[in-house]
Amino acid sequence: MSQLFRYDPAIIDHFPTIRAGVIHASGLANEPSQPALIDEYLAEQETVKVRLDGIALADLPSINAWRRAFSQFGVKPTQYRSAAEALLRRLTKQGDIPTINTLVDIGNLISIRNAMPVAVFDQATIAAPTTVRFATGEERFTDLGSSDALNPEPGEVVFADEDGVVSARRWCWRQSAQSATGPTTVEALFVIEGHHETASHEIDQALEDLETLLGHCQPASTRTIGRLSPSAPEF
Repeated sequence: MSQLFRYDPAIIDHFPTIRAGVIHASGLANEPSQPALIDEYLAEQETVKVRLDGIALADLPSINAWRRAFSQFGVKPTQYRSAAEALLRRLTKQGDIPTINTLVDIGNLISIRNAMPVAVFDQATIAAPTTVRFATGEERFTDLGSSDALNPEPGEVVFADEDGVVSARRWCWRQSAQSATGPTTVEALFVIEGHHETASHEIDQALEDLETLLGHCQPASTRTIGRLSPSAPEF
């Protein structure tokens, strides 16, 4: 298998706390979520709401660590929230997170369970590998629901492919239209990331959960798992 995902050396130098788990899955059939997955997803939402009752999201070690990381590359973390914080904020303030499709629902379930961002990238339009790096400002990003390409701010952390097309801006703030999964998705890359002290252990647990869910919901898929750190920055 060719290289699919990596951290640029400058990212490793500036963020030596980064840990990640990835699963590459092919042979997918991304249909609307089946009742069993929806039931588990809704049950997890209720569990998380009870667990977080009376707790400030910023007090969660994983969320606090992402806030520090955002601040380090010049982003105000209360203006641009990590994907995990945005999901948990919606859940605690609005009461639920709606179902989207099988792959997104699986990613969101794992994210709220572990309070870590879980990205799910369709690989069909990506010129691999995807590199997490500082933006030059010349890359191209198309927001979900838009057809207009924008340029990221120089110095912000992005997920960019070999053609300079951005899959995610401000690290784990917002995903692109091109990389979002949909009914035609047959190959995807799941990325779980953390900066907090226990991230490695918790990512291992999240990967196990993710692999189990994919096995149940996508039994015909082929999956490869990887773990990334400053000493192993490529998958």
